[in-house]
Amino acid sequence: MAVEIKKVKYLPELRKVAELADEIWHECFPGIITEAQIDYMVEKFQSLDAMCRQIEEQGYTYLSVYDGGELCGYIGIKPENDERLFLSKLYLRSDRRGRGIASIMLDKVAEEARILGKTSVYLTVNKHNDHAVSVYKKRGFEVTDLIVTDIGNGFVMDDFVMTLKLE
Repeated sequence: MAVEIKKVKYLPELRKVAELADEIWHECFPGIITEAQIDYMVEKFQSLDAMCRQIEEQGYTYLSVYDGGELCGYIGIKPENDERLFLSKLYLRSDRRGRGIASIMLDKVAEEARILGKTSVYLTVNKHNDHAVSVYKKRGFEVTDLIVTDIGNGFVMDDFVMTLKLE
């Protein structure tokens, strides 16, 4: 398997990641949240404009994931002002799941955290996204909090906070 993970450096690359985000969210989240909430969250958090703001104003880094030269996933990370790295986004197209690519992606996140001198990685995940929760638990993440976040427009995110201590 020829998996390659690269830092997104240029706007055309980020545009492709945002297009992929829209595709993945619409295949992944039906049945977990409504179509209206998917559309709203993609625009608010996963669109090109949102990703540009996250990079420019909040210190995010985006990584693109390629399998056999084809863009199939992405990662969004943000170092906190403490010992933690926030794993904001880790998404993989459905046709690439079950091949170990998510594990490679999580290894890359841990590597980036260590490079930044961080001792833990944390994330938020929808409480009803059973597949993702199970993947994270298998990788050593533990549920450390439960949060409900009002994201506007009448929508909330009902999430687990999961944390992985790095060795």
